Amino acid sequence: ISCICKTLTSNPRAAGVFITLLEYPRSKRKKGSTMERCGQKPLTAVVKCFGPLTRNYYVRSILHAGLAVPGGFILATILGTVCLGIASIIYLLAAIRGEEWRPIEPQAPPKLKVAETIKRPPENPPPRPPPEVRRKQVDEGHVNPIPVQDEV
Repeated sequence: ISCICKTLTSNPRAAGVFITLLEYPRSKRKKGSTMERCGQKPLTAVVKCFGPLTRNYYVRSILHAGLAVPGGFILATILGTVCLGIASIIYLLAAIRGEEWRPIEPQAPPKLKVAETIKRPPENPPPRPPPEVRRKQVDEGHVNPIPVQDEV
């Protein structure tokens, strides 16, 4: 572990890759639904294999703070250091509230309820007007009730 820490603190690119692997997979929400990011499944497996080191937000807070310290001494990485410091504070607050990272696990598709009318066909015919009201068909064709005259 000390070898990994030395590599991460001395090489900003390695630290960036590590943080990307750690941060890209979304956590499952306590309430509601969570959309999984594209390509998240393989990274979720990586985060899950490290167990409590990556699930616990106290550990994440310490990791972010530890990675922010060496970047503070280089002018080109000050903005990234500030971002890591803010992320460290956010993770610390989330850990105090009792949150932790939980993987999004695939859910079984919900069973669709088939309507009763599909299982059993309708028993009664559709409503129709009485025979007296129905339109009587004329043998000669359609007759327009309003006379039409040509204008000359």
